[in-house]
Amino acid sequence: MTAADVEKTAQSGKPLHGEALRRQHTREQWTLLSLAAPAMIVVVLIILIPVGWLFYLSFVGSSGEFSMEHYRKMVEYKSYARVFLTTFQVSVLTTLICIFIGYPLSYFLALLPARLVGIFMLAVLLPFWTSLLVRTYAWLVLLQKKGLLNDFAMQIGLWDSPVKLVHNMTGTLIGMAHIMLPFLVLPLYNAMKKIDRDLMYAAANLGASPAGAFWKVYFPLSLPGMVAGSLIVFVLCLGFYVTPAVLGGGRVIMVATQITAILENQFDWGAASALGVVLLVATVLFLYMAARLFKFDAALFGKG
Repeated sequence: MTAADVEKTAQSGKPLHGEALRRQHTREQWTLLSLAAPAMIVVVLIILIPVGWLFYLSFVGSSGEFSMEHYRKMVEYKSYARVFLTTFQVSVLTTLICIFIGYPLSYFLALLPARLVGIFMLAVLLPFWTSLLVRTYAWLVLLQKKGLLNDFAMQIGLWDSPVKLVHNMTGTLIGMAHIMLPFLVLPLYNAMKKIDRDLMYAAANLGASPAGAFWKVYFPLSLPGMVAGSLIVFVLCLGFYVTPAVLGGGRVIMVATQITAILENQFDWGAASALGVVLLVATVLFLYMAARLFKFDAALFGKG
């Protein structure tokens, strides 16, 4: 049976069997592959080839031959461990701050009438319209010792002398939380908007207190949105460079900052690539563990 016969049989509505069914299945696979080919080429050119080149450079030693010296240095020198520890510490703290601020904000937006959501959502999305570098330097002006925040705090009596709010971990977290907050609010608000409010009323009719109904009904249903937003914020924070470099003042050294310092001072592509590879592998492992844990929790919640 030829391909034309297969097509005629399919159009006639008669069931296909044996070789004819296999030929039709193969034809559909090649059609889908041809449609996906442009996207696959883009992925190979933009992601796979650069990442593969990064892996290759990380195994090239100073002599130009295959070597593990860059990875050995990361094990031997404690400074590398401090850089990774600072990177994950800043990412975790920024994510927690965004959750602490973003969850009540998303809950407030979910309760608003549709005509008012757009106005308040505009304030959430407003930072996207301004350059990241501009926002970072704006915080530098606000948080410095003679900045607006210190002057206002001393005028109302919160503290007597200027407090150091910049060129340290505090300034870095404030700037990064401001930049990352919309990435948590948007998926969390989307998840909250889909929650049926009648479930809260049903829980109240069954004797649950407002707090009990929230924690036992509303919060578990909003958890997928919070997890998705938290993962986005955490992963984006791992690769931050501008904000820690400006607001950290050289005292908050993350992996991206260390990679830049290595390239500028030593021009050692191998060492910089090794740092990037370790951060990439650590990020992939974290996402894999988070996905497994989230699916496990979802299964338990479904059984309950």
